Amino acid sequence: MFTEKQIELVKKAGFGYLRLIPAISLDNPLISALVERWRRETNTFHMTVGEMTVTLEDVAYLLGLPIDGEPVIGVTYTACDALCVKYLGKLPDSGYASGGMVKLSWLKETFSQCPENASMEDVECHTRAYLLYLVGSTIFSTTTGNKVPVMYLPLFENFNEAGKYAWGAAALSFLYRALGNASLRSQSTISGCLTLLQCWSYYHLNIGRPKLHHDPIHECFPFVLRWKGKHSSPTSNRDVSFYRKALDSLQSSDVDWCPYANISHTVIPEFILNQLILGRSKTMLICFDKAERHLPDRCLRQFGMHQTIPEEVQRWERKTRGVDGGVDLSGKMESELNEWSYRRFHIVEAEEDLDENEYKHWYLKITRKLVGRPVPISSEFQRMNAALRDVAHLADNLSTHGMDDLQIQSVTRIRYIAHEYLRDHARSSTDVIADPQNDVGKRIRGKERVRRREIGKRKRKDDPEQYYAVNMNVPSQLYDDDNTHLYHVDGDVNNHQHLSIPANAGDHSELSPIAREVNGGQLCDVTDDVDCDITDRVDECKLSHGSDQNMPPGSHPTVDVMPQSTLSSSEEVARQNDFSVLA
Repeated sequence: MFTEKQIELVKKAGFGYLRLIPAISLDNPLISALVERWRRETNTFHMTVGEMTVTLEDVAYLLGLPIDGEPVIGVTYTACDALCVKYLGKLPDSGYASGGMVKLSWLKETFSQCPENASMEDVECHTRAYLLYLVGSTIFSTTTGNKVPVMYLPLFENFNEAGKYAWGAAALSFLYRALGNASLRSQSTISGCLTLLQCWSYYHLNIGRPKLHHDPIHECFPFVLRWKGKHSSPTSNRDVSFYRKALDSLQSSDVDWCPYANISHTVIPEFILNQLILGRSKTMLICFDKAERHLPDRCLRQFGMHQTIPEEVQRWERKTRGVDGGVDLSGKMESELNEWSYRRFHIVEAEEDLDENEYKHWYLKITRKLVGRPVPISSEFQRMNAALRDVAHLADNLSTHGMDDLQIQSVTRIRYIAHEYLRDHARSSTDVIADPQNDVGKRIRGKERVRRREIGKRKRKDDPEQYYAVNMNVPSQLYDDDNTHLYHVDGDVNNHQHLSIPANAGDHSELSPIAREVNGGQLCDVTDDVDCDITDRVDECKLSHGSDQNMPPGSHPTVDVMPQSTLSSSEEVARQNDFSVLA
């Protein structure tokens, strides 16, 4: 509950509009699907129709935060007590503070209501507590979900000075860093202002957009308020797979490139209108240690311009605060601060009469259009088993006449690996069908195979020629998978070779070896007759199609339908994002 004095102070600090935004229910599957298409090399979403991103213009329109001003940066802290006493007038209760962060629940319980007859000092303390709670639960929300760093408190010491900071630019830098971290396979959570991300998607993409029960003609500012209140949208079958497929099939007609063009600007504050030009500024966004590039030249259509082939992205170092307290980050961010100071000198301009076909042709070469699985998993394993049989057949009938010793040894190795895989498939199918419910027995058998392979590897290491020669005398055991399809579950990838299937190859493709070694593990029957619970982690077992794509943890091998090439400015852009991100 606010007093009039508190409301006045909040407006002075630059958060008069952010405080009006209510809690909006998040569509977690939609956010997860968007994360899958995020490229941290360019801070953009790679859609089927081209690159798109949340810009400073979106932040100004949707949140009403200032996007121009002083950078949000200061000193780091590892303890809370001294700062809380100085700026809030109270010491956090035991268990409510740790590592330079304070719990949001303590701020709410302690400062939720300011007495009417409170002194100006107490009013300011209550207002600072509210602002810390506000930024910690919205634009600077952490993955903990219930804590906020106290390093923002000194920025609220003087409310007039607080209003001079570019809070919108800091919020976008924070969100960019959160999206980049969430796109990594090692990350399973996301932070930042997800309300901004979701409402940006509602405005720009006709995917998952709710149907409003009220007339949107009479707009309120900030524009996030359009999605406030009651609306309807069927969400029963809208999981990550639904949104993934929707984004895979996204057409230009599903995109509203300039959603704010038809909205009356009479409701927009003058200070926001004066700053909107920075939406096209190619600059560095700063929020303490989080410095992220803002690249509007990669999504010019969001400003009503024709899209050109963008310049190569200049790499930058993503720095961290570190563990030491009392560090003024201004000294570590000199180049980033300098780039921000020239933000008004790097405004992207439009090019007239431009044909976008050149851009579209270029974009298709450097992106990955499809994220979802194009074919069922059973078909992929059928193809894998067929490929292994082809490899074994080719290796058995390949003439070694004219080959040197190294080439003969390589052929022998490939022949052995192919037959070893097929023998494992055949043995495991017998084990699984004989006792599909005996998980313990399967694990024991898997360990026995590991031990047998370890013995074989030691023999191969001591005398590889003799080892492969002995194994060549073993007759081929080709596994027929007409009724049963098996796939590897618990294999540690070390030394054997998987085989890479080139893009658009048929059943008799030329296969190239990729160095891998499989220590062994379980094989699981995925027929309709046997119900098998897969709980082990797939480490790096993958079927490559045209390029070596990183697979997400816990996902199955994927055969892509298109050959991919990497972005010229980065080797990592062809990397597939983590499919298991939870918002």
